[in-house]
Amino acid sequence: MRASAKSLRNRYRRILRFAALHLVQVWWFELFLPRIGLARLSTPGRSRRMQRLAQRFHALAIDLGGLMIKVGQYLSSRLDVLPPEITKELEGLQDEVSPVAFAAIKEVAENELGAPLEYIYSSVDPAPVAAASLGQAHRAAPMADDAEIAGFDAAVVKIQRPGIDEIVDVDLAALRRVGRWLSRIRLVSSRVDAPALVEEFAATSREEIDYLHEASNAERFSANFADDPRVSTPDVMWERTTRRVLTLQDVTAIKINDVEKLKSAGIDPSEVAIQFANVMFDQLFVHGFFHADPHPGNIFVTPAAPNEEIPTAAGQGPPWNLTFIDFGMMGEIPDTLRNGLRRVFIAAASRDGKSLVEGIQDVGVLLPSADTAELERAMTQLFARFGGMGFAELKEVDPREFRDFANEFGELVRSLPFQLPENFLLMLRTVSLISGVCSTLDSRFNIWDAIEPYAQQLIRDQTGPAVQDAAQRVASTVATAYRLPGRLTEVADRIEAGRIAVRTPDLERRIAAVERTGRRLISAVLFTGVVITGALLATDHGAIGYAVMVVSLVPLLHAVIPSRRNRT
Repeated sequence: MRASAKSLRNRYRRILRFAALHLVQVWWFELFLPRIGLARLSTPGRSRRMQRLAQRFHALAIDLGGLMIKVGQYLSSRLDVLPPEITKELEGLQDEVSPVAFAAIKEVAENELGAPLEYIYSSVDPAPVAAASLGQAHRAAPMADDAEIAGFDAAVVKIQRPGIDEIVDVDLAALRRVGRWLSRIRLVSSRVDAPALVEEFAATSREEIDYLHEASNAERFSANFADDPRVSTPDVMWERTTRRVLTLQDVTAIKINDVEKLKSAGIDPSEVAIQFANVMFDQLFVHGFFHADPHPGNIFVTPAAPNEEIPTAAGQGPPWNLTFIDFGMMGEIPDTLRNGLRRVFIAAASRDGKSLVEGIQDVGVLLPSADTAELERAMTQLFARFGGMGFAELKEVDPREFRDFANEFGELVRSLPFQLPENFLLMLRTVSLISGVCSTLDSRFNIWDAIEPYAQQLIRDQTGPAVQDAAQRVASTVATAYRLPGRLTEVADRIEAGRIAVRTPDLERRIAAVERTGRRLISAVLFTGVVITGALLATDHGAIGYAVMVVSLVPLLHAVIPSRRNRT
């Protein structure tokens, strides 16, 4: 059952009509009225207009399904370019839609696998386990030969929705056109490269509808935890897996946020919270390849089978482990970005706001049109407020301190042309989900205790490269000093000739900054505190928490700097 050409055209036009209507509305209130001196008419209702816009898009996405739900989820993470009224409203957009009739899903699977399902599986449950915008999952029993080869006799088969390729093509074509429209609006183009965002989203969407890519992610994730008894993953039945059909081991167990079932099984939810946080931070800080959608539906707590030994976090209670599923959305930081972020790390360690902003520009977080003077002031203020505190001190800081800082600089950050790499945003979202799940399991859970050992290890592991960078800066300064007498003579000659004006180099400041680099590496750990505080605040005060996380870009470095073990 493929979508007809007429329905695809109607879908394309509906998306463009929605975009055009609301772009005109934004132009009228945000550009035209202020230009003719009537800003007082548009400003008071701006927040409510943004909220209504998000609500209408929410309804459109639910109605159209397909890629538009993914668009809404993607927009909800774009804290760098969208106001909080929009991101907050779209946070609740769930990837749950009405299931497709089994006959249509069966036809897709049979066309893809090249045989009737009765010849491929012993049985397939017509009722879906889950239905999402791009596909749905059904329980199945493999044939005896397949079960023997794969090593499991209970499976879940993910099958793409009929015609989803054509729907994705149409949605992306409409989004590309909207992106071109936005690129012609100065208010937008000065802050964000809309066509680039569309292409970034398109690349991610193409990967998500390729189940071979998801299967590879599952095996890579499993390999990272191959020797770790805390984590289990479903095996892939490659013989029954294609681009549109994915056959995995059925690992359904207790959903991680089902506190009552955990207690009934004799499992302490607070221990689960500790274990979950440790496993997630291992992914972020050690492996550099992380599950970017760790919501409760994708994680189970699996009690051990009889006579099976699985160590628990504290060695108490019945044995169990964490089982991850759904590897369509994974985060990874490329080496080139890691190297750039290490330069930012050095600037942060020396608490040099100007160098920090320059490093951020080098990484590509800021568009070339950015006026960084105010950002430098904001970073300097951040160092001044929190730069001398350790972990213990930061834990005692009144949350209102962070809230005041977020209120003061939140609008500044949103006004600048930030364009965070997608993996930055995935990381922010992941940290927020970690905090939310752990708080559900244990209201007294302190995420600081979980992150502190990783942060301290990263500082130790980073000492070598940091010292090398500091040595290079020292060598550069020494070389400058060595050449200084000759240059002074040349400068004096030019002054006498009236060709230049004298400007005294501030060598003492530069030398002092180099010396501070070695002494203040430990201060970088403070910024981890800021982003985690933002995650904690996001639970109850979403906009404020997200603003803190966006402003404090530096803590993200801890998630992407490889450990010594990885470098080896």
